[in-house]
Amino acid sequence: MKKYIIAAALVMGTGAVIHTTMQSCSTLATTDVGLSIIKRFLLNGIEKGVNIYSNKDTFLQNNMVDKALPKQLREINALLEKVAPALVAKERAYIADAAVYTVNISKPILVNAVNSLNAQDVTRIIQGEKGTATRILKEKTAQQLVLAITPKVDEQLNQYGIVKSINTALAGGNLLGSLLGGNKTTVSAGSLSQLASEQLVNGMFNIIENYEVENSKSLLGPLGK
Repeated sequence: MKKYIIAAALVMGTGAVIHTTMQSCSTLATTDVGLSIIKRFLLNGIEKGVNIYSNKDTFLQNNMVDKALPKQLREINALLEKVAPALVAKERAYIADAAVYTVNISKPILVNAVNSLNAQDVTRIIQGEKGTATRILKEKTAQQLVLAITPKVDEQLNQYGIVKSINTALAGGNLLGSLLGGNKTTVSAGSLSQLASEQLVNGMFNIIENYEVENSKSLLGPLGK
C-alpha cells in the first residue's frame, strides 16, 4: 500500500519544521484526520441531497429520486397512466411537497449518524468498494428515517386527498389487489405514505452515493481510496 507523508510542522521563530512522520494510508484512515475526512465527505453529500429536497422543482427533475421509486408505487402509477395520467403528475408533485416538508426531519438524523462514525466504520469504507460510506450510513439510519418521516408524509398527502383520487380512478381495477397483496382493491393512505416515504429515503441515499462515487478519488485519495 502506498505511503503518504504527513508533515506535522510547528513553526517557531525561525520557521523550523519540528516533526515529519510517515504513515500508511490504512493507519491514516483510523486517525482523527482520516475520520474527519470521511465525515466531511459524507456531510457534503448530505448537504447536496438536502439542497435538492428543499426545492420542489429540483427534486422533480432529479433522476436519482426517480430511481428510488418503490416497485409497488411504480406499478400503481403504470395503472394510473392508463386511466388517469394527470393523477401521476399530481402524485409526484405532492411527494415533492412532502420532500420539502420533511427534509428538516431527515437532515439531523443523517448528520448525527455521520458524527457517530468510528474508526471501524472508516476502515470498512477504506477497504470497501465505492459507495461503501453511503451503505454504512444507510444501515445506520434508513429504518429510523422512514419511521420519522412517514407520519409527516401521510399528513401531507392526506391534505391533498390524493389517496381518494387514486382509488376513484382505479375503482374496479382487477390488478390492484395483486399489487398490494391479498384481496385489497384500494390503496390505503398508510400504504401510499409508506411507499412515498421509502422513495424519499432511498432517493436521498441515491444522491449521497452518487456524490460519493463521483468524488471519491479527489476526496478520499489521501486515504488510498
